Amino acid sequence: MNVDHEVKLLVQEILRLGSKNADGQTSVTFGVLFNDDQCANIFEALVGTLKAAKKRKVVKYESELLLQGVHDNVSITLLQE
Repeated sequence: MNVDHEVKLLVQEILRLGSKNADGQTSVTFGVLFNDDQCANIFEALVGTLKAAKKRKVVKYESELLLQGVHDNVSITLLQE
């Protein structure tokens, strides 16, 4: 799959699983994304897709590297829909 396509799929999944924050942006925690069955079937490397989306300024999150368990509560905010 090409990266741009995976980033678009990621945006769709964040919109599906997330909720609006105080700023009106959609956000979801890493744990919710990582543990969702549909996301698991779509993304072979969710962390890599998130990193590519962050580099393209589509999403923002605080941690440099996201690890399941340790970073389950890290909020991922959608910057572009």
